[in-house]
Amino acid sequence: MVVRSGGRQIPVVVLAGFLGSGKTTLLNHLLHRSGGSRIGAVVNDFGAIEIDAMAVAGALGDSTVSLGNGCLCCAVDSSELDVYLERLARPEARIDVVVIEASGLAEPQELVRMVLASEHPGIVYGGLVEVVDAAEFDDTRARHPEIDRHLALADLVVVNKVERAPDAGRVLGLVRSLVDRAAVVPATHGRVDPEFLFDCRPAEERVGQLSFDDLHRDDHDDHDEHDDRDDHAGHIGHLHSGYDSVSFASERPLDPRRLIRFLDSRPEGLYRIKGYVDFGPYDAGNRYAVHAVGRFLRFYPEPWPAGAERLTQLVLIGTGLDTAALGAELEACVSDGAPHADEQGMWGVLRYVQGAAEDPAA
Repeated sequence: MVVRSGGRQIPVVVLAGFLGSGKTTLLNHLLHRSGGSRIGAVVNDFGAIEIDAMAVAGALGDSTVSLGNGCLCCAVDSSELDVYLERLARPEARIDVVVIEASGLAEPQELVRMVLASEHPGIVYGGLVEVVDAAEFDDTRARHPEIDRHLALADLVVVNKVERAPDAGRVLGLVRSLVDRAAVVPATHGRVDPEFLFDCRPAEERVGQLSFDDLHRDDHDDHDEHDDRDDHAGHIGHLHSGYDSVSFASERPLDPRRLIRFLDSRPEGLYRIKGYVDFGPYDAGNRYAVHAVGRFLRFYPEPWPAGAERLTQLVLIGTGLDTAALGAELEACVSDGAPHADEQGMWGVLRYVQGAAEDPAA
């Protein structure tokens, strides 16, 4: 924990990383392995339905501030961020560390600058943690060279999903070559030592490197290259300006066969899918969290929370998407209202549930 003269200050850690790298999984791991420390969070989803905030809200209770449908580094300035931090830094909340979980399309440099610009006396910048998907790193870097700049600013890099990368050692070596004295930690399922992360504040020399002067200088150094690259790639400015988001909600259950057909034929530009699915009579006791990154797809069955409204809520993020067509395809996945489920209806879904039998009838 960071303590400065003049009173206790709460470190604010910026948790960043590209779409689907595992930021929410890592945050949830920290919440359940905090060793008694109280964690406050500012969760910033990209999309009208705040799926990430829903995923952590149960563990955080009233210690979370949720900002939906936009990018934190565009939507607010440092003074507005102070308003949110004030809620978490009040003494009665007894928060030990605040984690700002950025949208997967946010600009980490801007978020760092906003925290450094904070005039709130009760908080102090606690470092930038960048999460990398080891299995998708090469593709992500090819499409978004700015990831190199994000890594150069990081204080801790979590190379997540190493179990899915056939050449994890090479990826780790490449990431280490791109950082500036940051710690590089391999992880599966976002599992890192919470004390290690909370202590990832910059050393004195790193504070200088992440000062306002250095951050502004980085802007000027990158400006021409950034503009040329974005124009060529069809992006303007931020990563998320070239991305589309589709939010889908249904009060009627989805048909599992229809949904699997949709997921198996999803367009190449559809990079990220997250949310919860209600399969109605096919599994009345559980909702299914869905998580897709690129070619990777998993379902995670979990009991419905007590009193929760039974809804399907999904957010799809990608580039070059026909959002109207995707919305129509999701609507076509809604069940026709048959009161009974056939035994084989969930087989396609169970193929993507870790640990489920290959033959559900076995």
